[in-house]
Amino acid sequence: MNDRFHYDALVDDALRSVVRRVLTQVAETGLPGSHHFYISFRSGDPGVELPEYLRAKYPEEMTIVLQHQYWDLILHDDWFEVTVSFNKQQERIKVPFAALSAFVDPSVRFGLQFDRRDKAGEKLDGAAAPVGASEPTPLPVPEKRPPPAPTEGEDGQAPAEAAADDAAKPEDAASKVVKLDSFRKK
Repeated sequence: MNDRFHYDALVDDALRSVVRRVLTQVAETGLPGSHHFYISFRSGDPGVELPEYLRAKYPEEMTIVLQHQYWDLILHDDWFEVTVSFNKQQERIKVPFAALSAFVDPSVRFGLQFDRRDKAGEKLDGAAAPVGASEPTPLPVPEKRPPPAPTEGEDGQAPAEAAADDAAKPEDAASKVVKLDSFRKK
């Protein structure tokens, strides 16, 4: 049994519910004020329904704008459908919330970007793989590592003696500490 919390997936689902609630409110009362939305989704994901000419034109990702020319916005638990205008032609599209890649309301400078579901361990064909099945991304290796603490000096001296020798060596100009008082007017 996997004993980890998958916070990234939990946050992603919570953010998708923000989109669901906003669209539900818009479906009930319309867009208030100058609000409008750019909604991007992966057009090849399971459950996305759109005309073939649009799928051919946007095979991977598509963005729709809900502002002036949209009709019949209907919300369901897992998807929404809306009629939008493309080149003066009305088309009905259906978008599962799981296919969303971004949601933006530029009128208030608000935006959300969603992780790809297949990146989180699910396959694009809809068959769910166990969450966390993909390997975690390793952290980048730092370019410079600090030298290990000396246990004995290179020439057989104890660490305190080696430190005293280092203090006696002249410092280069770049590492010299300068007091700010020396620059103040007297």
